Amino acid sequence: MWYLCGVVALITIVGAEDPYRFFTWKITYGDIYPLGVRQQGILINGQFPGPDIYSVTNDNLIINVHNNLPEPFLLSWSGIQQRRNSYQDGVYGTTCPIPPGKNFTYILQVKDQIGSFFYFPSLAFHKAAGGFGGIRILSRPLIPVPFPEPAGDFTVLIGDWYKTNHKILKTILDRGKKLKFPDGILINGRGPNGASFTVEKGKTYRFRVSNVGLQNTLNFRIQGHKMKLVEVEGTHTVQTTFSSLDIHAGQSCSFLVTADRPAQDYYIAVSTHFSSQVLNTTAILHYRYSNKPVSGHPPNGPPNDIAWSLNQARSIRTNLTASGPRPNPQGSYHYGLINITRSIKLANSAGQVNSKQRYAVNSVSFTPADTPLKLADYFKIGGVFRVGSIPDKATGQRIHLDTSVLGADYRSFVEIVFVNHESIIQSWHLDGYSFFVVGMDRGLWTPASRKQYNLRDAVSRCTTQVYPQSWTAVYIALDNVGMWNLRTEFWARQYLGQQLYLRVYTPVQSIRDEYPIPKNALLCGRAIGRTTRPM
Repeated sequence: MWYLCGVVALITIVGAEDPYRFFTWKITYGDIYPLGVRQQGILINGQFPGPDIYSVTNDNLIINVHNNLPEPFLLSWSGIQQRRNSYQDGVYGTTCPIPPGKNFTYILQVKDQIGSFFYFPSLAFHKAAGGFGGIRILSRPLIPVPFPEPAGDFTVLIGDWYKTNHKILKTILDRGKKLKFPDGILINGRGPNGASFTVEKGKTYRFRVSNVGLQNTLNFRIQGHKMKLVEVEGTHTVQTTFSSLDIHAGQSCSFLVTADRPAQDYYIAVSTHFSSQVLNTTAILHYRYSNKPVSGHPPNGPPNDIAWSLNQARSIRTNLTASGPRPNPQGSYHYGLINITRSIKLANSAGQVNSKQRYAVNSVSFTPADTPLKLADYFKIGGVFRVGSIPDKATGQRIHLDTSVLGADYRSFVEIVFVNHESIIQSWHLDGYSFFVVGMDRGLWTPASRKQYNLRDAVSRCTTQVYPQSWTAVYIALDNVGMWNLRTEFWARQYLGQQLYLRVYTPVQSIRDEYPIPKNALLCGRAIGRTTRPM
């Protein structure tokens, strides 16, 4: 009954004209063999990876998740903005875990969004066991797309992978130790040549590629074929052709590939880039009606050259002539003409706290509270977190532990500069938003760096890389009230503290600005015994 009531309540909020799509997922453990050895994997309805989510702009997704694991579980929806609804975000700062043997129904709306995204399990290092899958949001039929409809649409999930059980990996981290380098790369949950994509000669196909891995930048290429980039994380891009493309941890993109080569099989090659060791894997691009196998060697990766990758990243720009999810040009929002109201500099670091490995942002290493922060905020439970527990700029202090929450005003327009003094590539993701990647470069950021910002057609996305000894600057219009996770996509670092929450706040309590707490919200920690909103 509560489930139907929740749906009815949502209809009154979002309007009955937006279609509903219903999903029932059962989460279980099962045996998987992605790199040739048996492992315990997380399956969704018996599948590894999990099922794709197909949707259209403004669709309502009703996803009933049954947790049949012997431990709590949560799913998060990377890139889905959860407009006015951070309760559904599926990270521990916003949502109570689903207890073993119980279920929870996520009620999401892909409001004013298009593009390629993915979902993943956010608790207990479950991401190293599977439980992830692709999300595609198609444009509404009357909204023009800036390329002809492709003959096919493929989801491609790539990521580095450990043969070691995820519980052992978690134990290593809990003991304050570093993980060794991953063992291999998976393409759609399979090892070398395990995945295959069938095309017909002369036709063009869309490949939606997401890096769902745990830490490494991956370079993607197809033997003998060019890739025309058309979209990244919900933004149509200037259609640039690449022979190989760096896809950093947590990022998603779409490109078009025309099957214009002699009919046979070709390698799809994926390898780590800028890593201490180089991992390689392959899949197969198969031309239908051909029995000719792959020949030659998989195409080589690009040079181990930061400047090469940096220039490629700068070339990814918004297509200002294309419509977005609504029938207006994407470039009609003139972000470059808006004065920033606040500048925030976030620097990542690594170090020891109490003889254990920790990772930090502005010297603060995040520790989860005993109650999801969003629930504590809603029920006004004191002592769970403190707004301002992380400074706007690096202090140079020693790393210390805290539940770091950065306060921000609703409808402010802020600049965030990610500063990376380390020798690794970082990748940063913000839930609830897309941001304009206005600049990135080597060396130190100074106010003079703003002179090189792209204030016209910078790409808008939710995950951006920061190169070693480099910086990346983004602009964000804070128009989505809620508690939003800002995290590294280097998953061991995220687990050991390299994350924070951005509390976008307005004192006006109105459904115009934020939805009420869901009727079916799970309650945990100090929120147990409270009541959710009445019908």
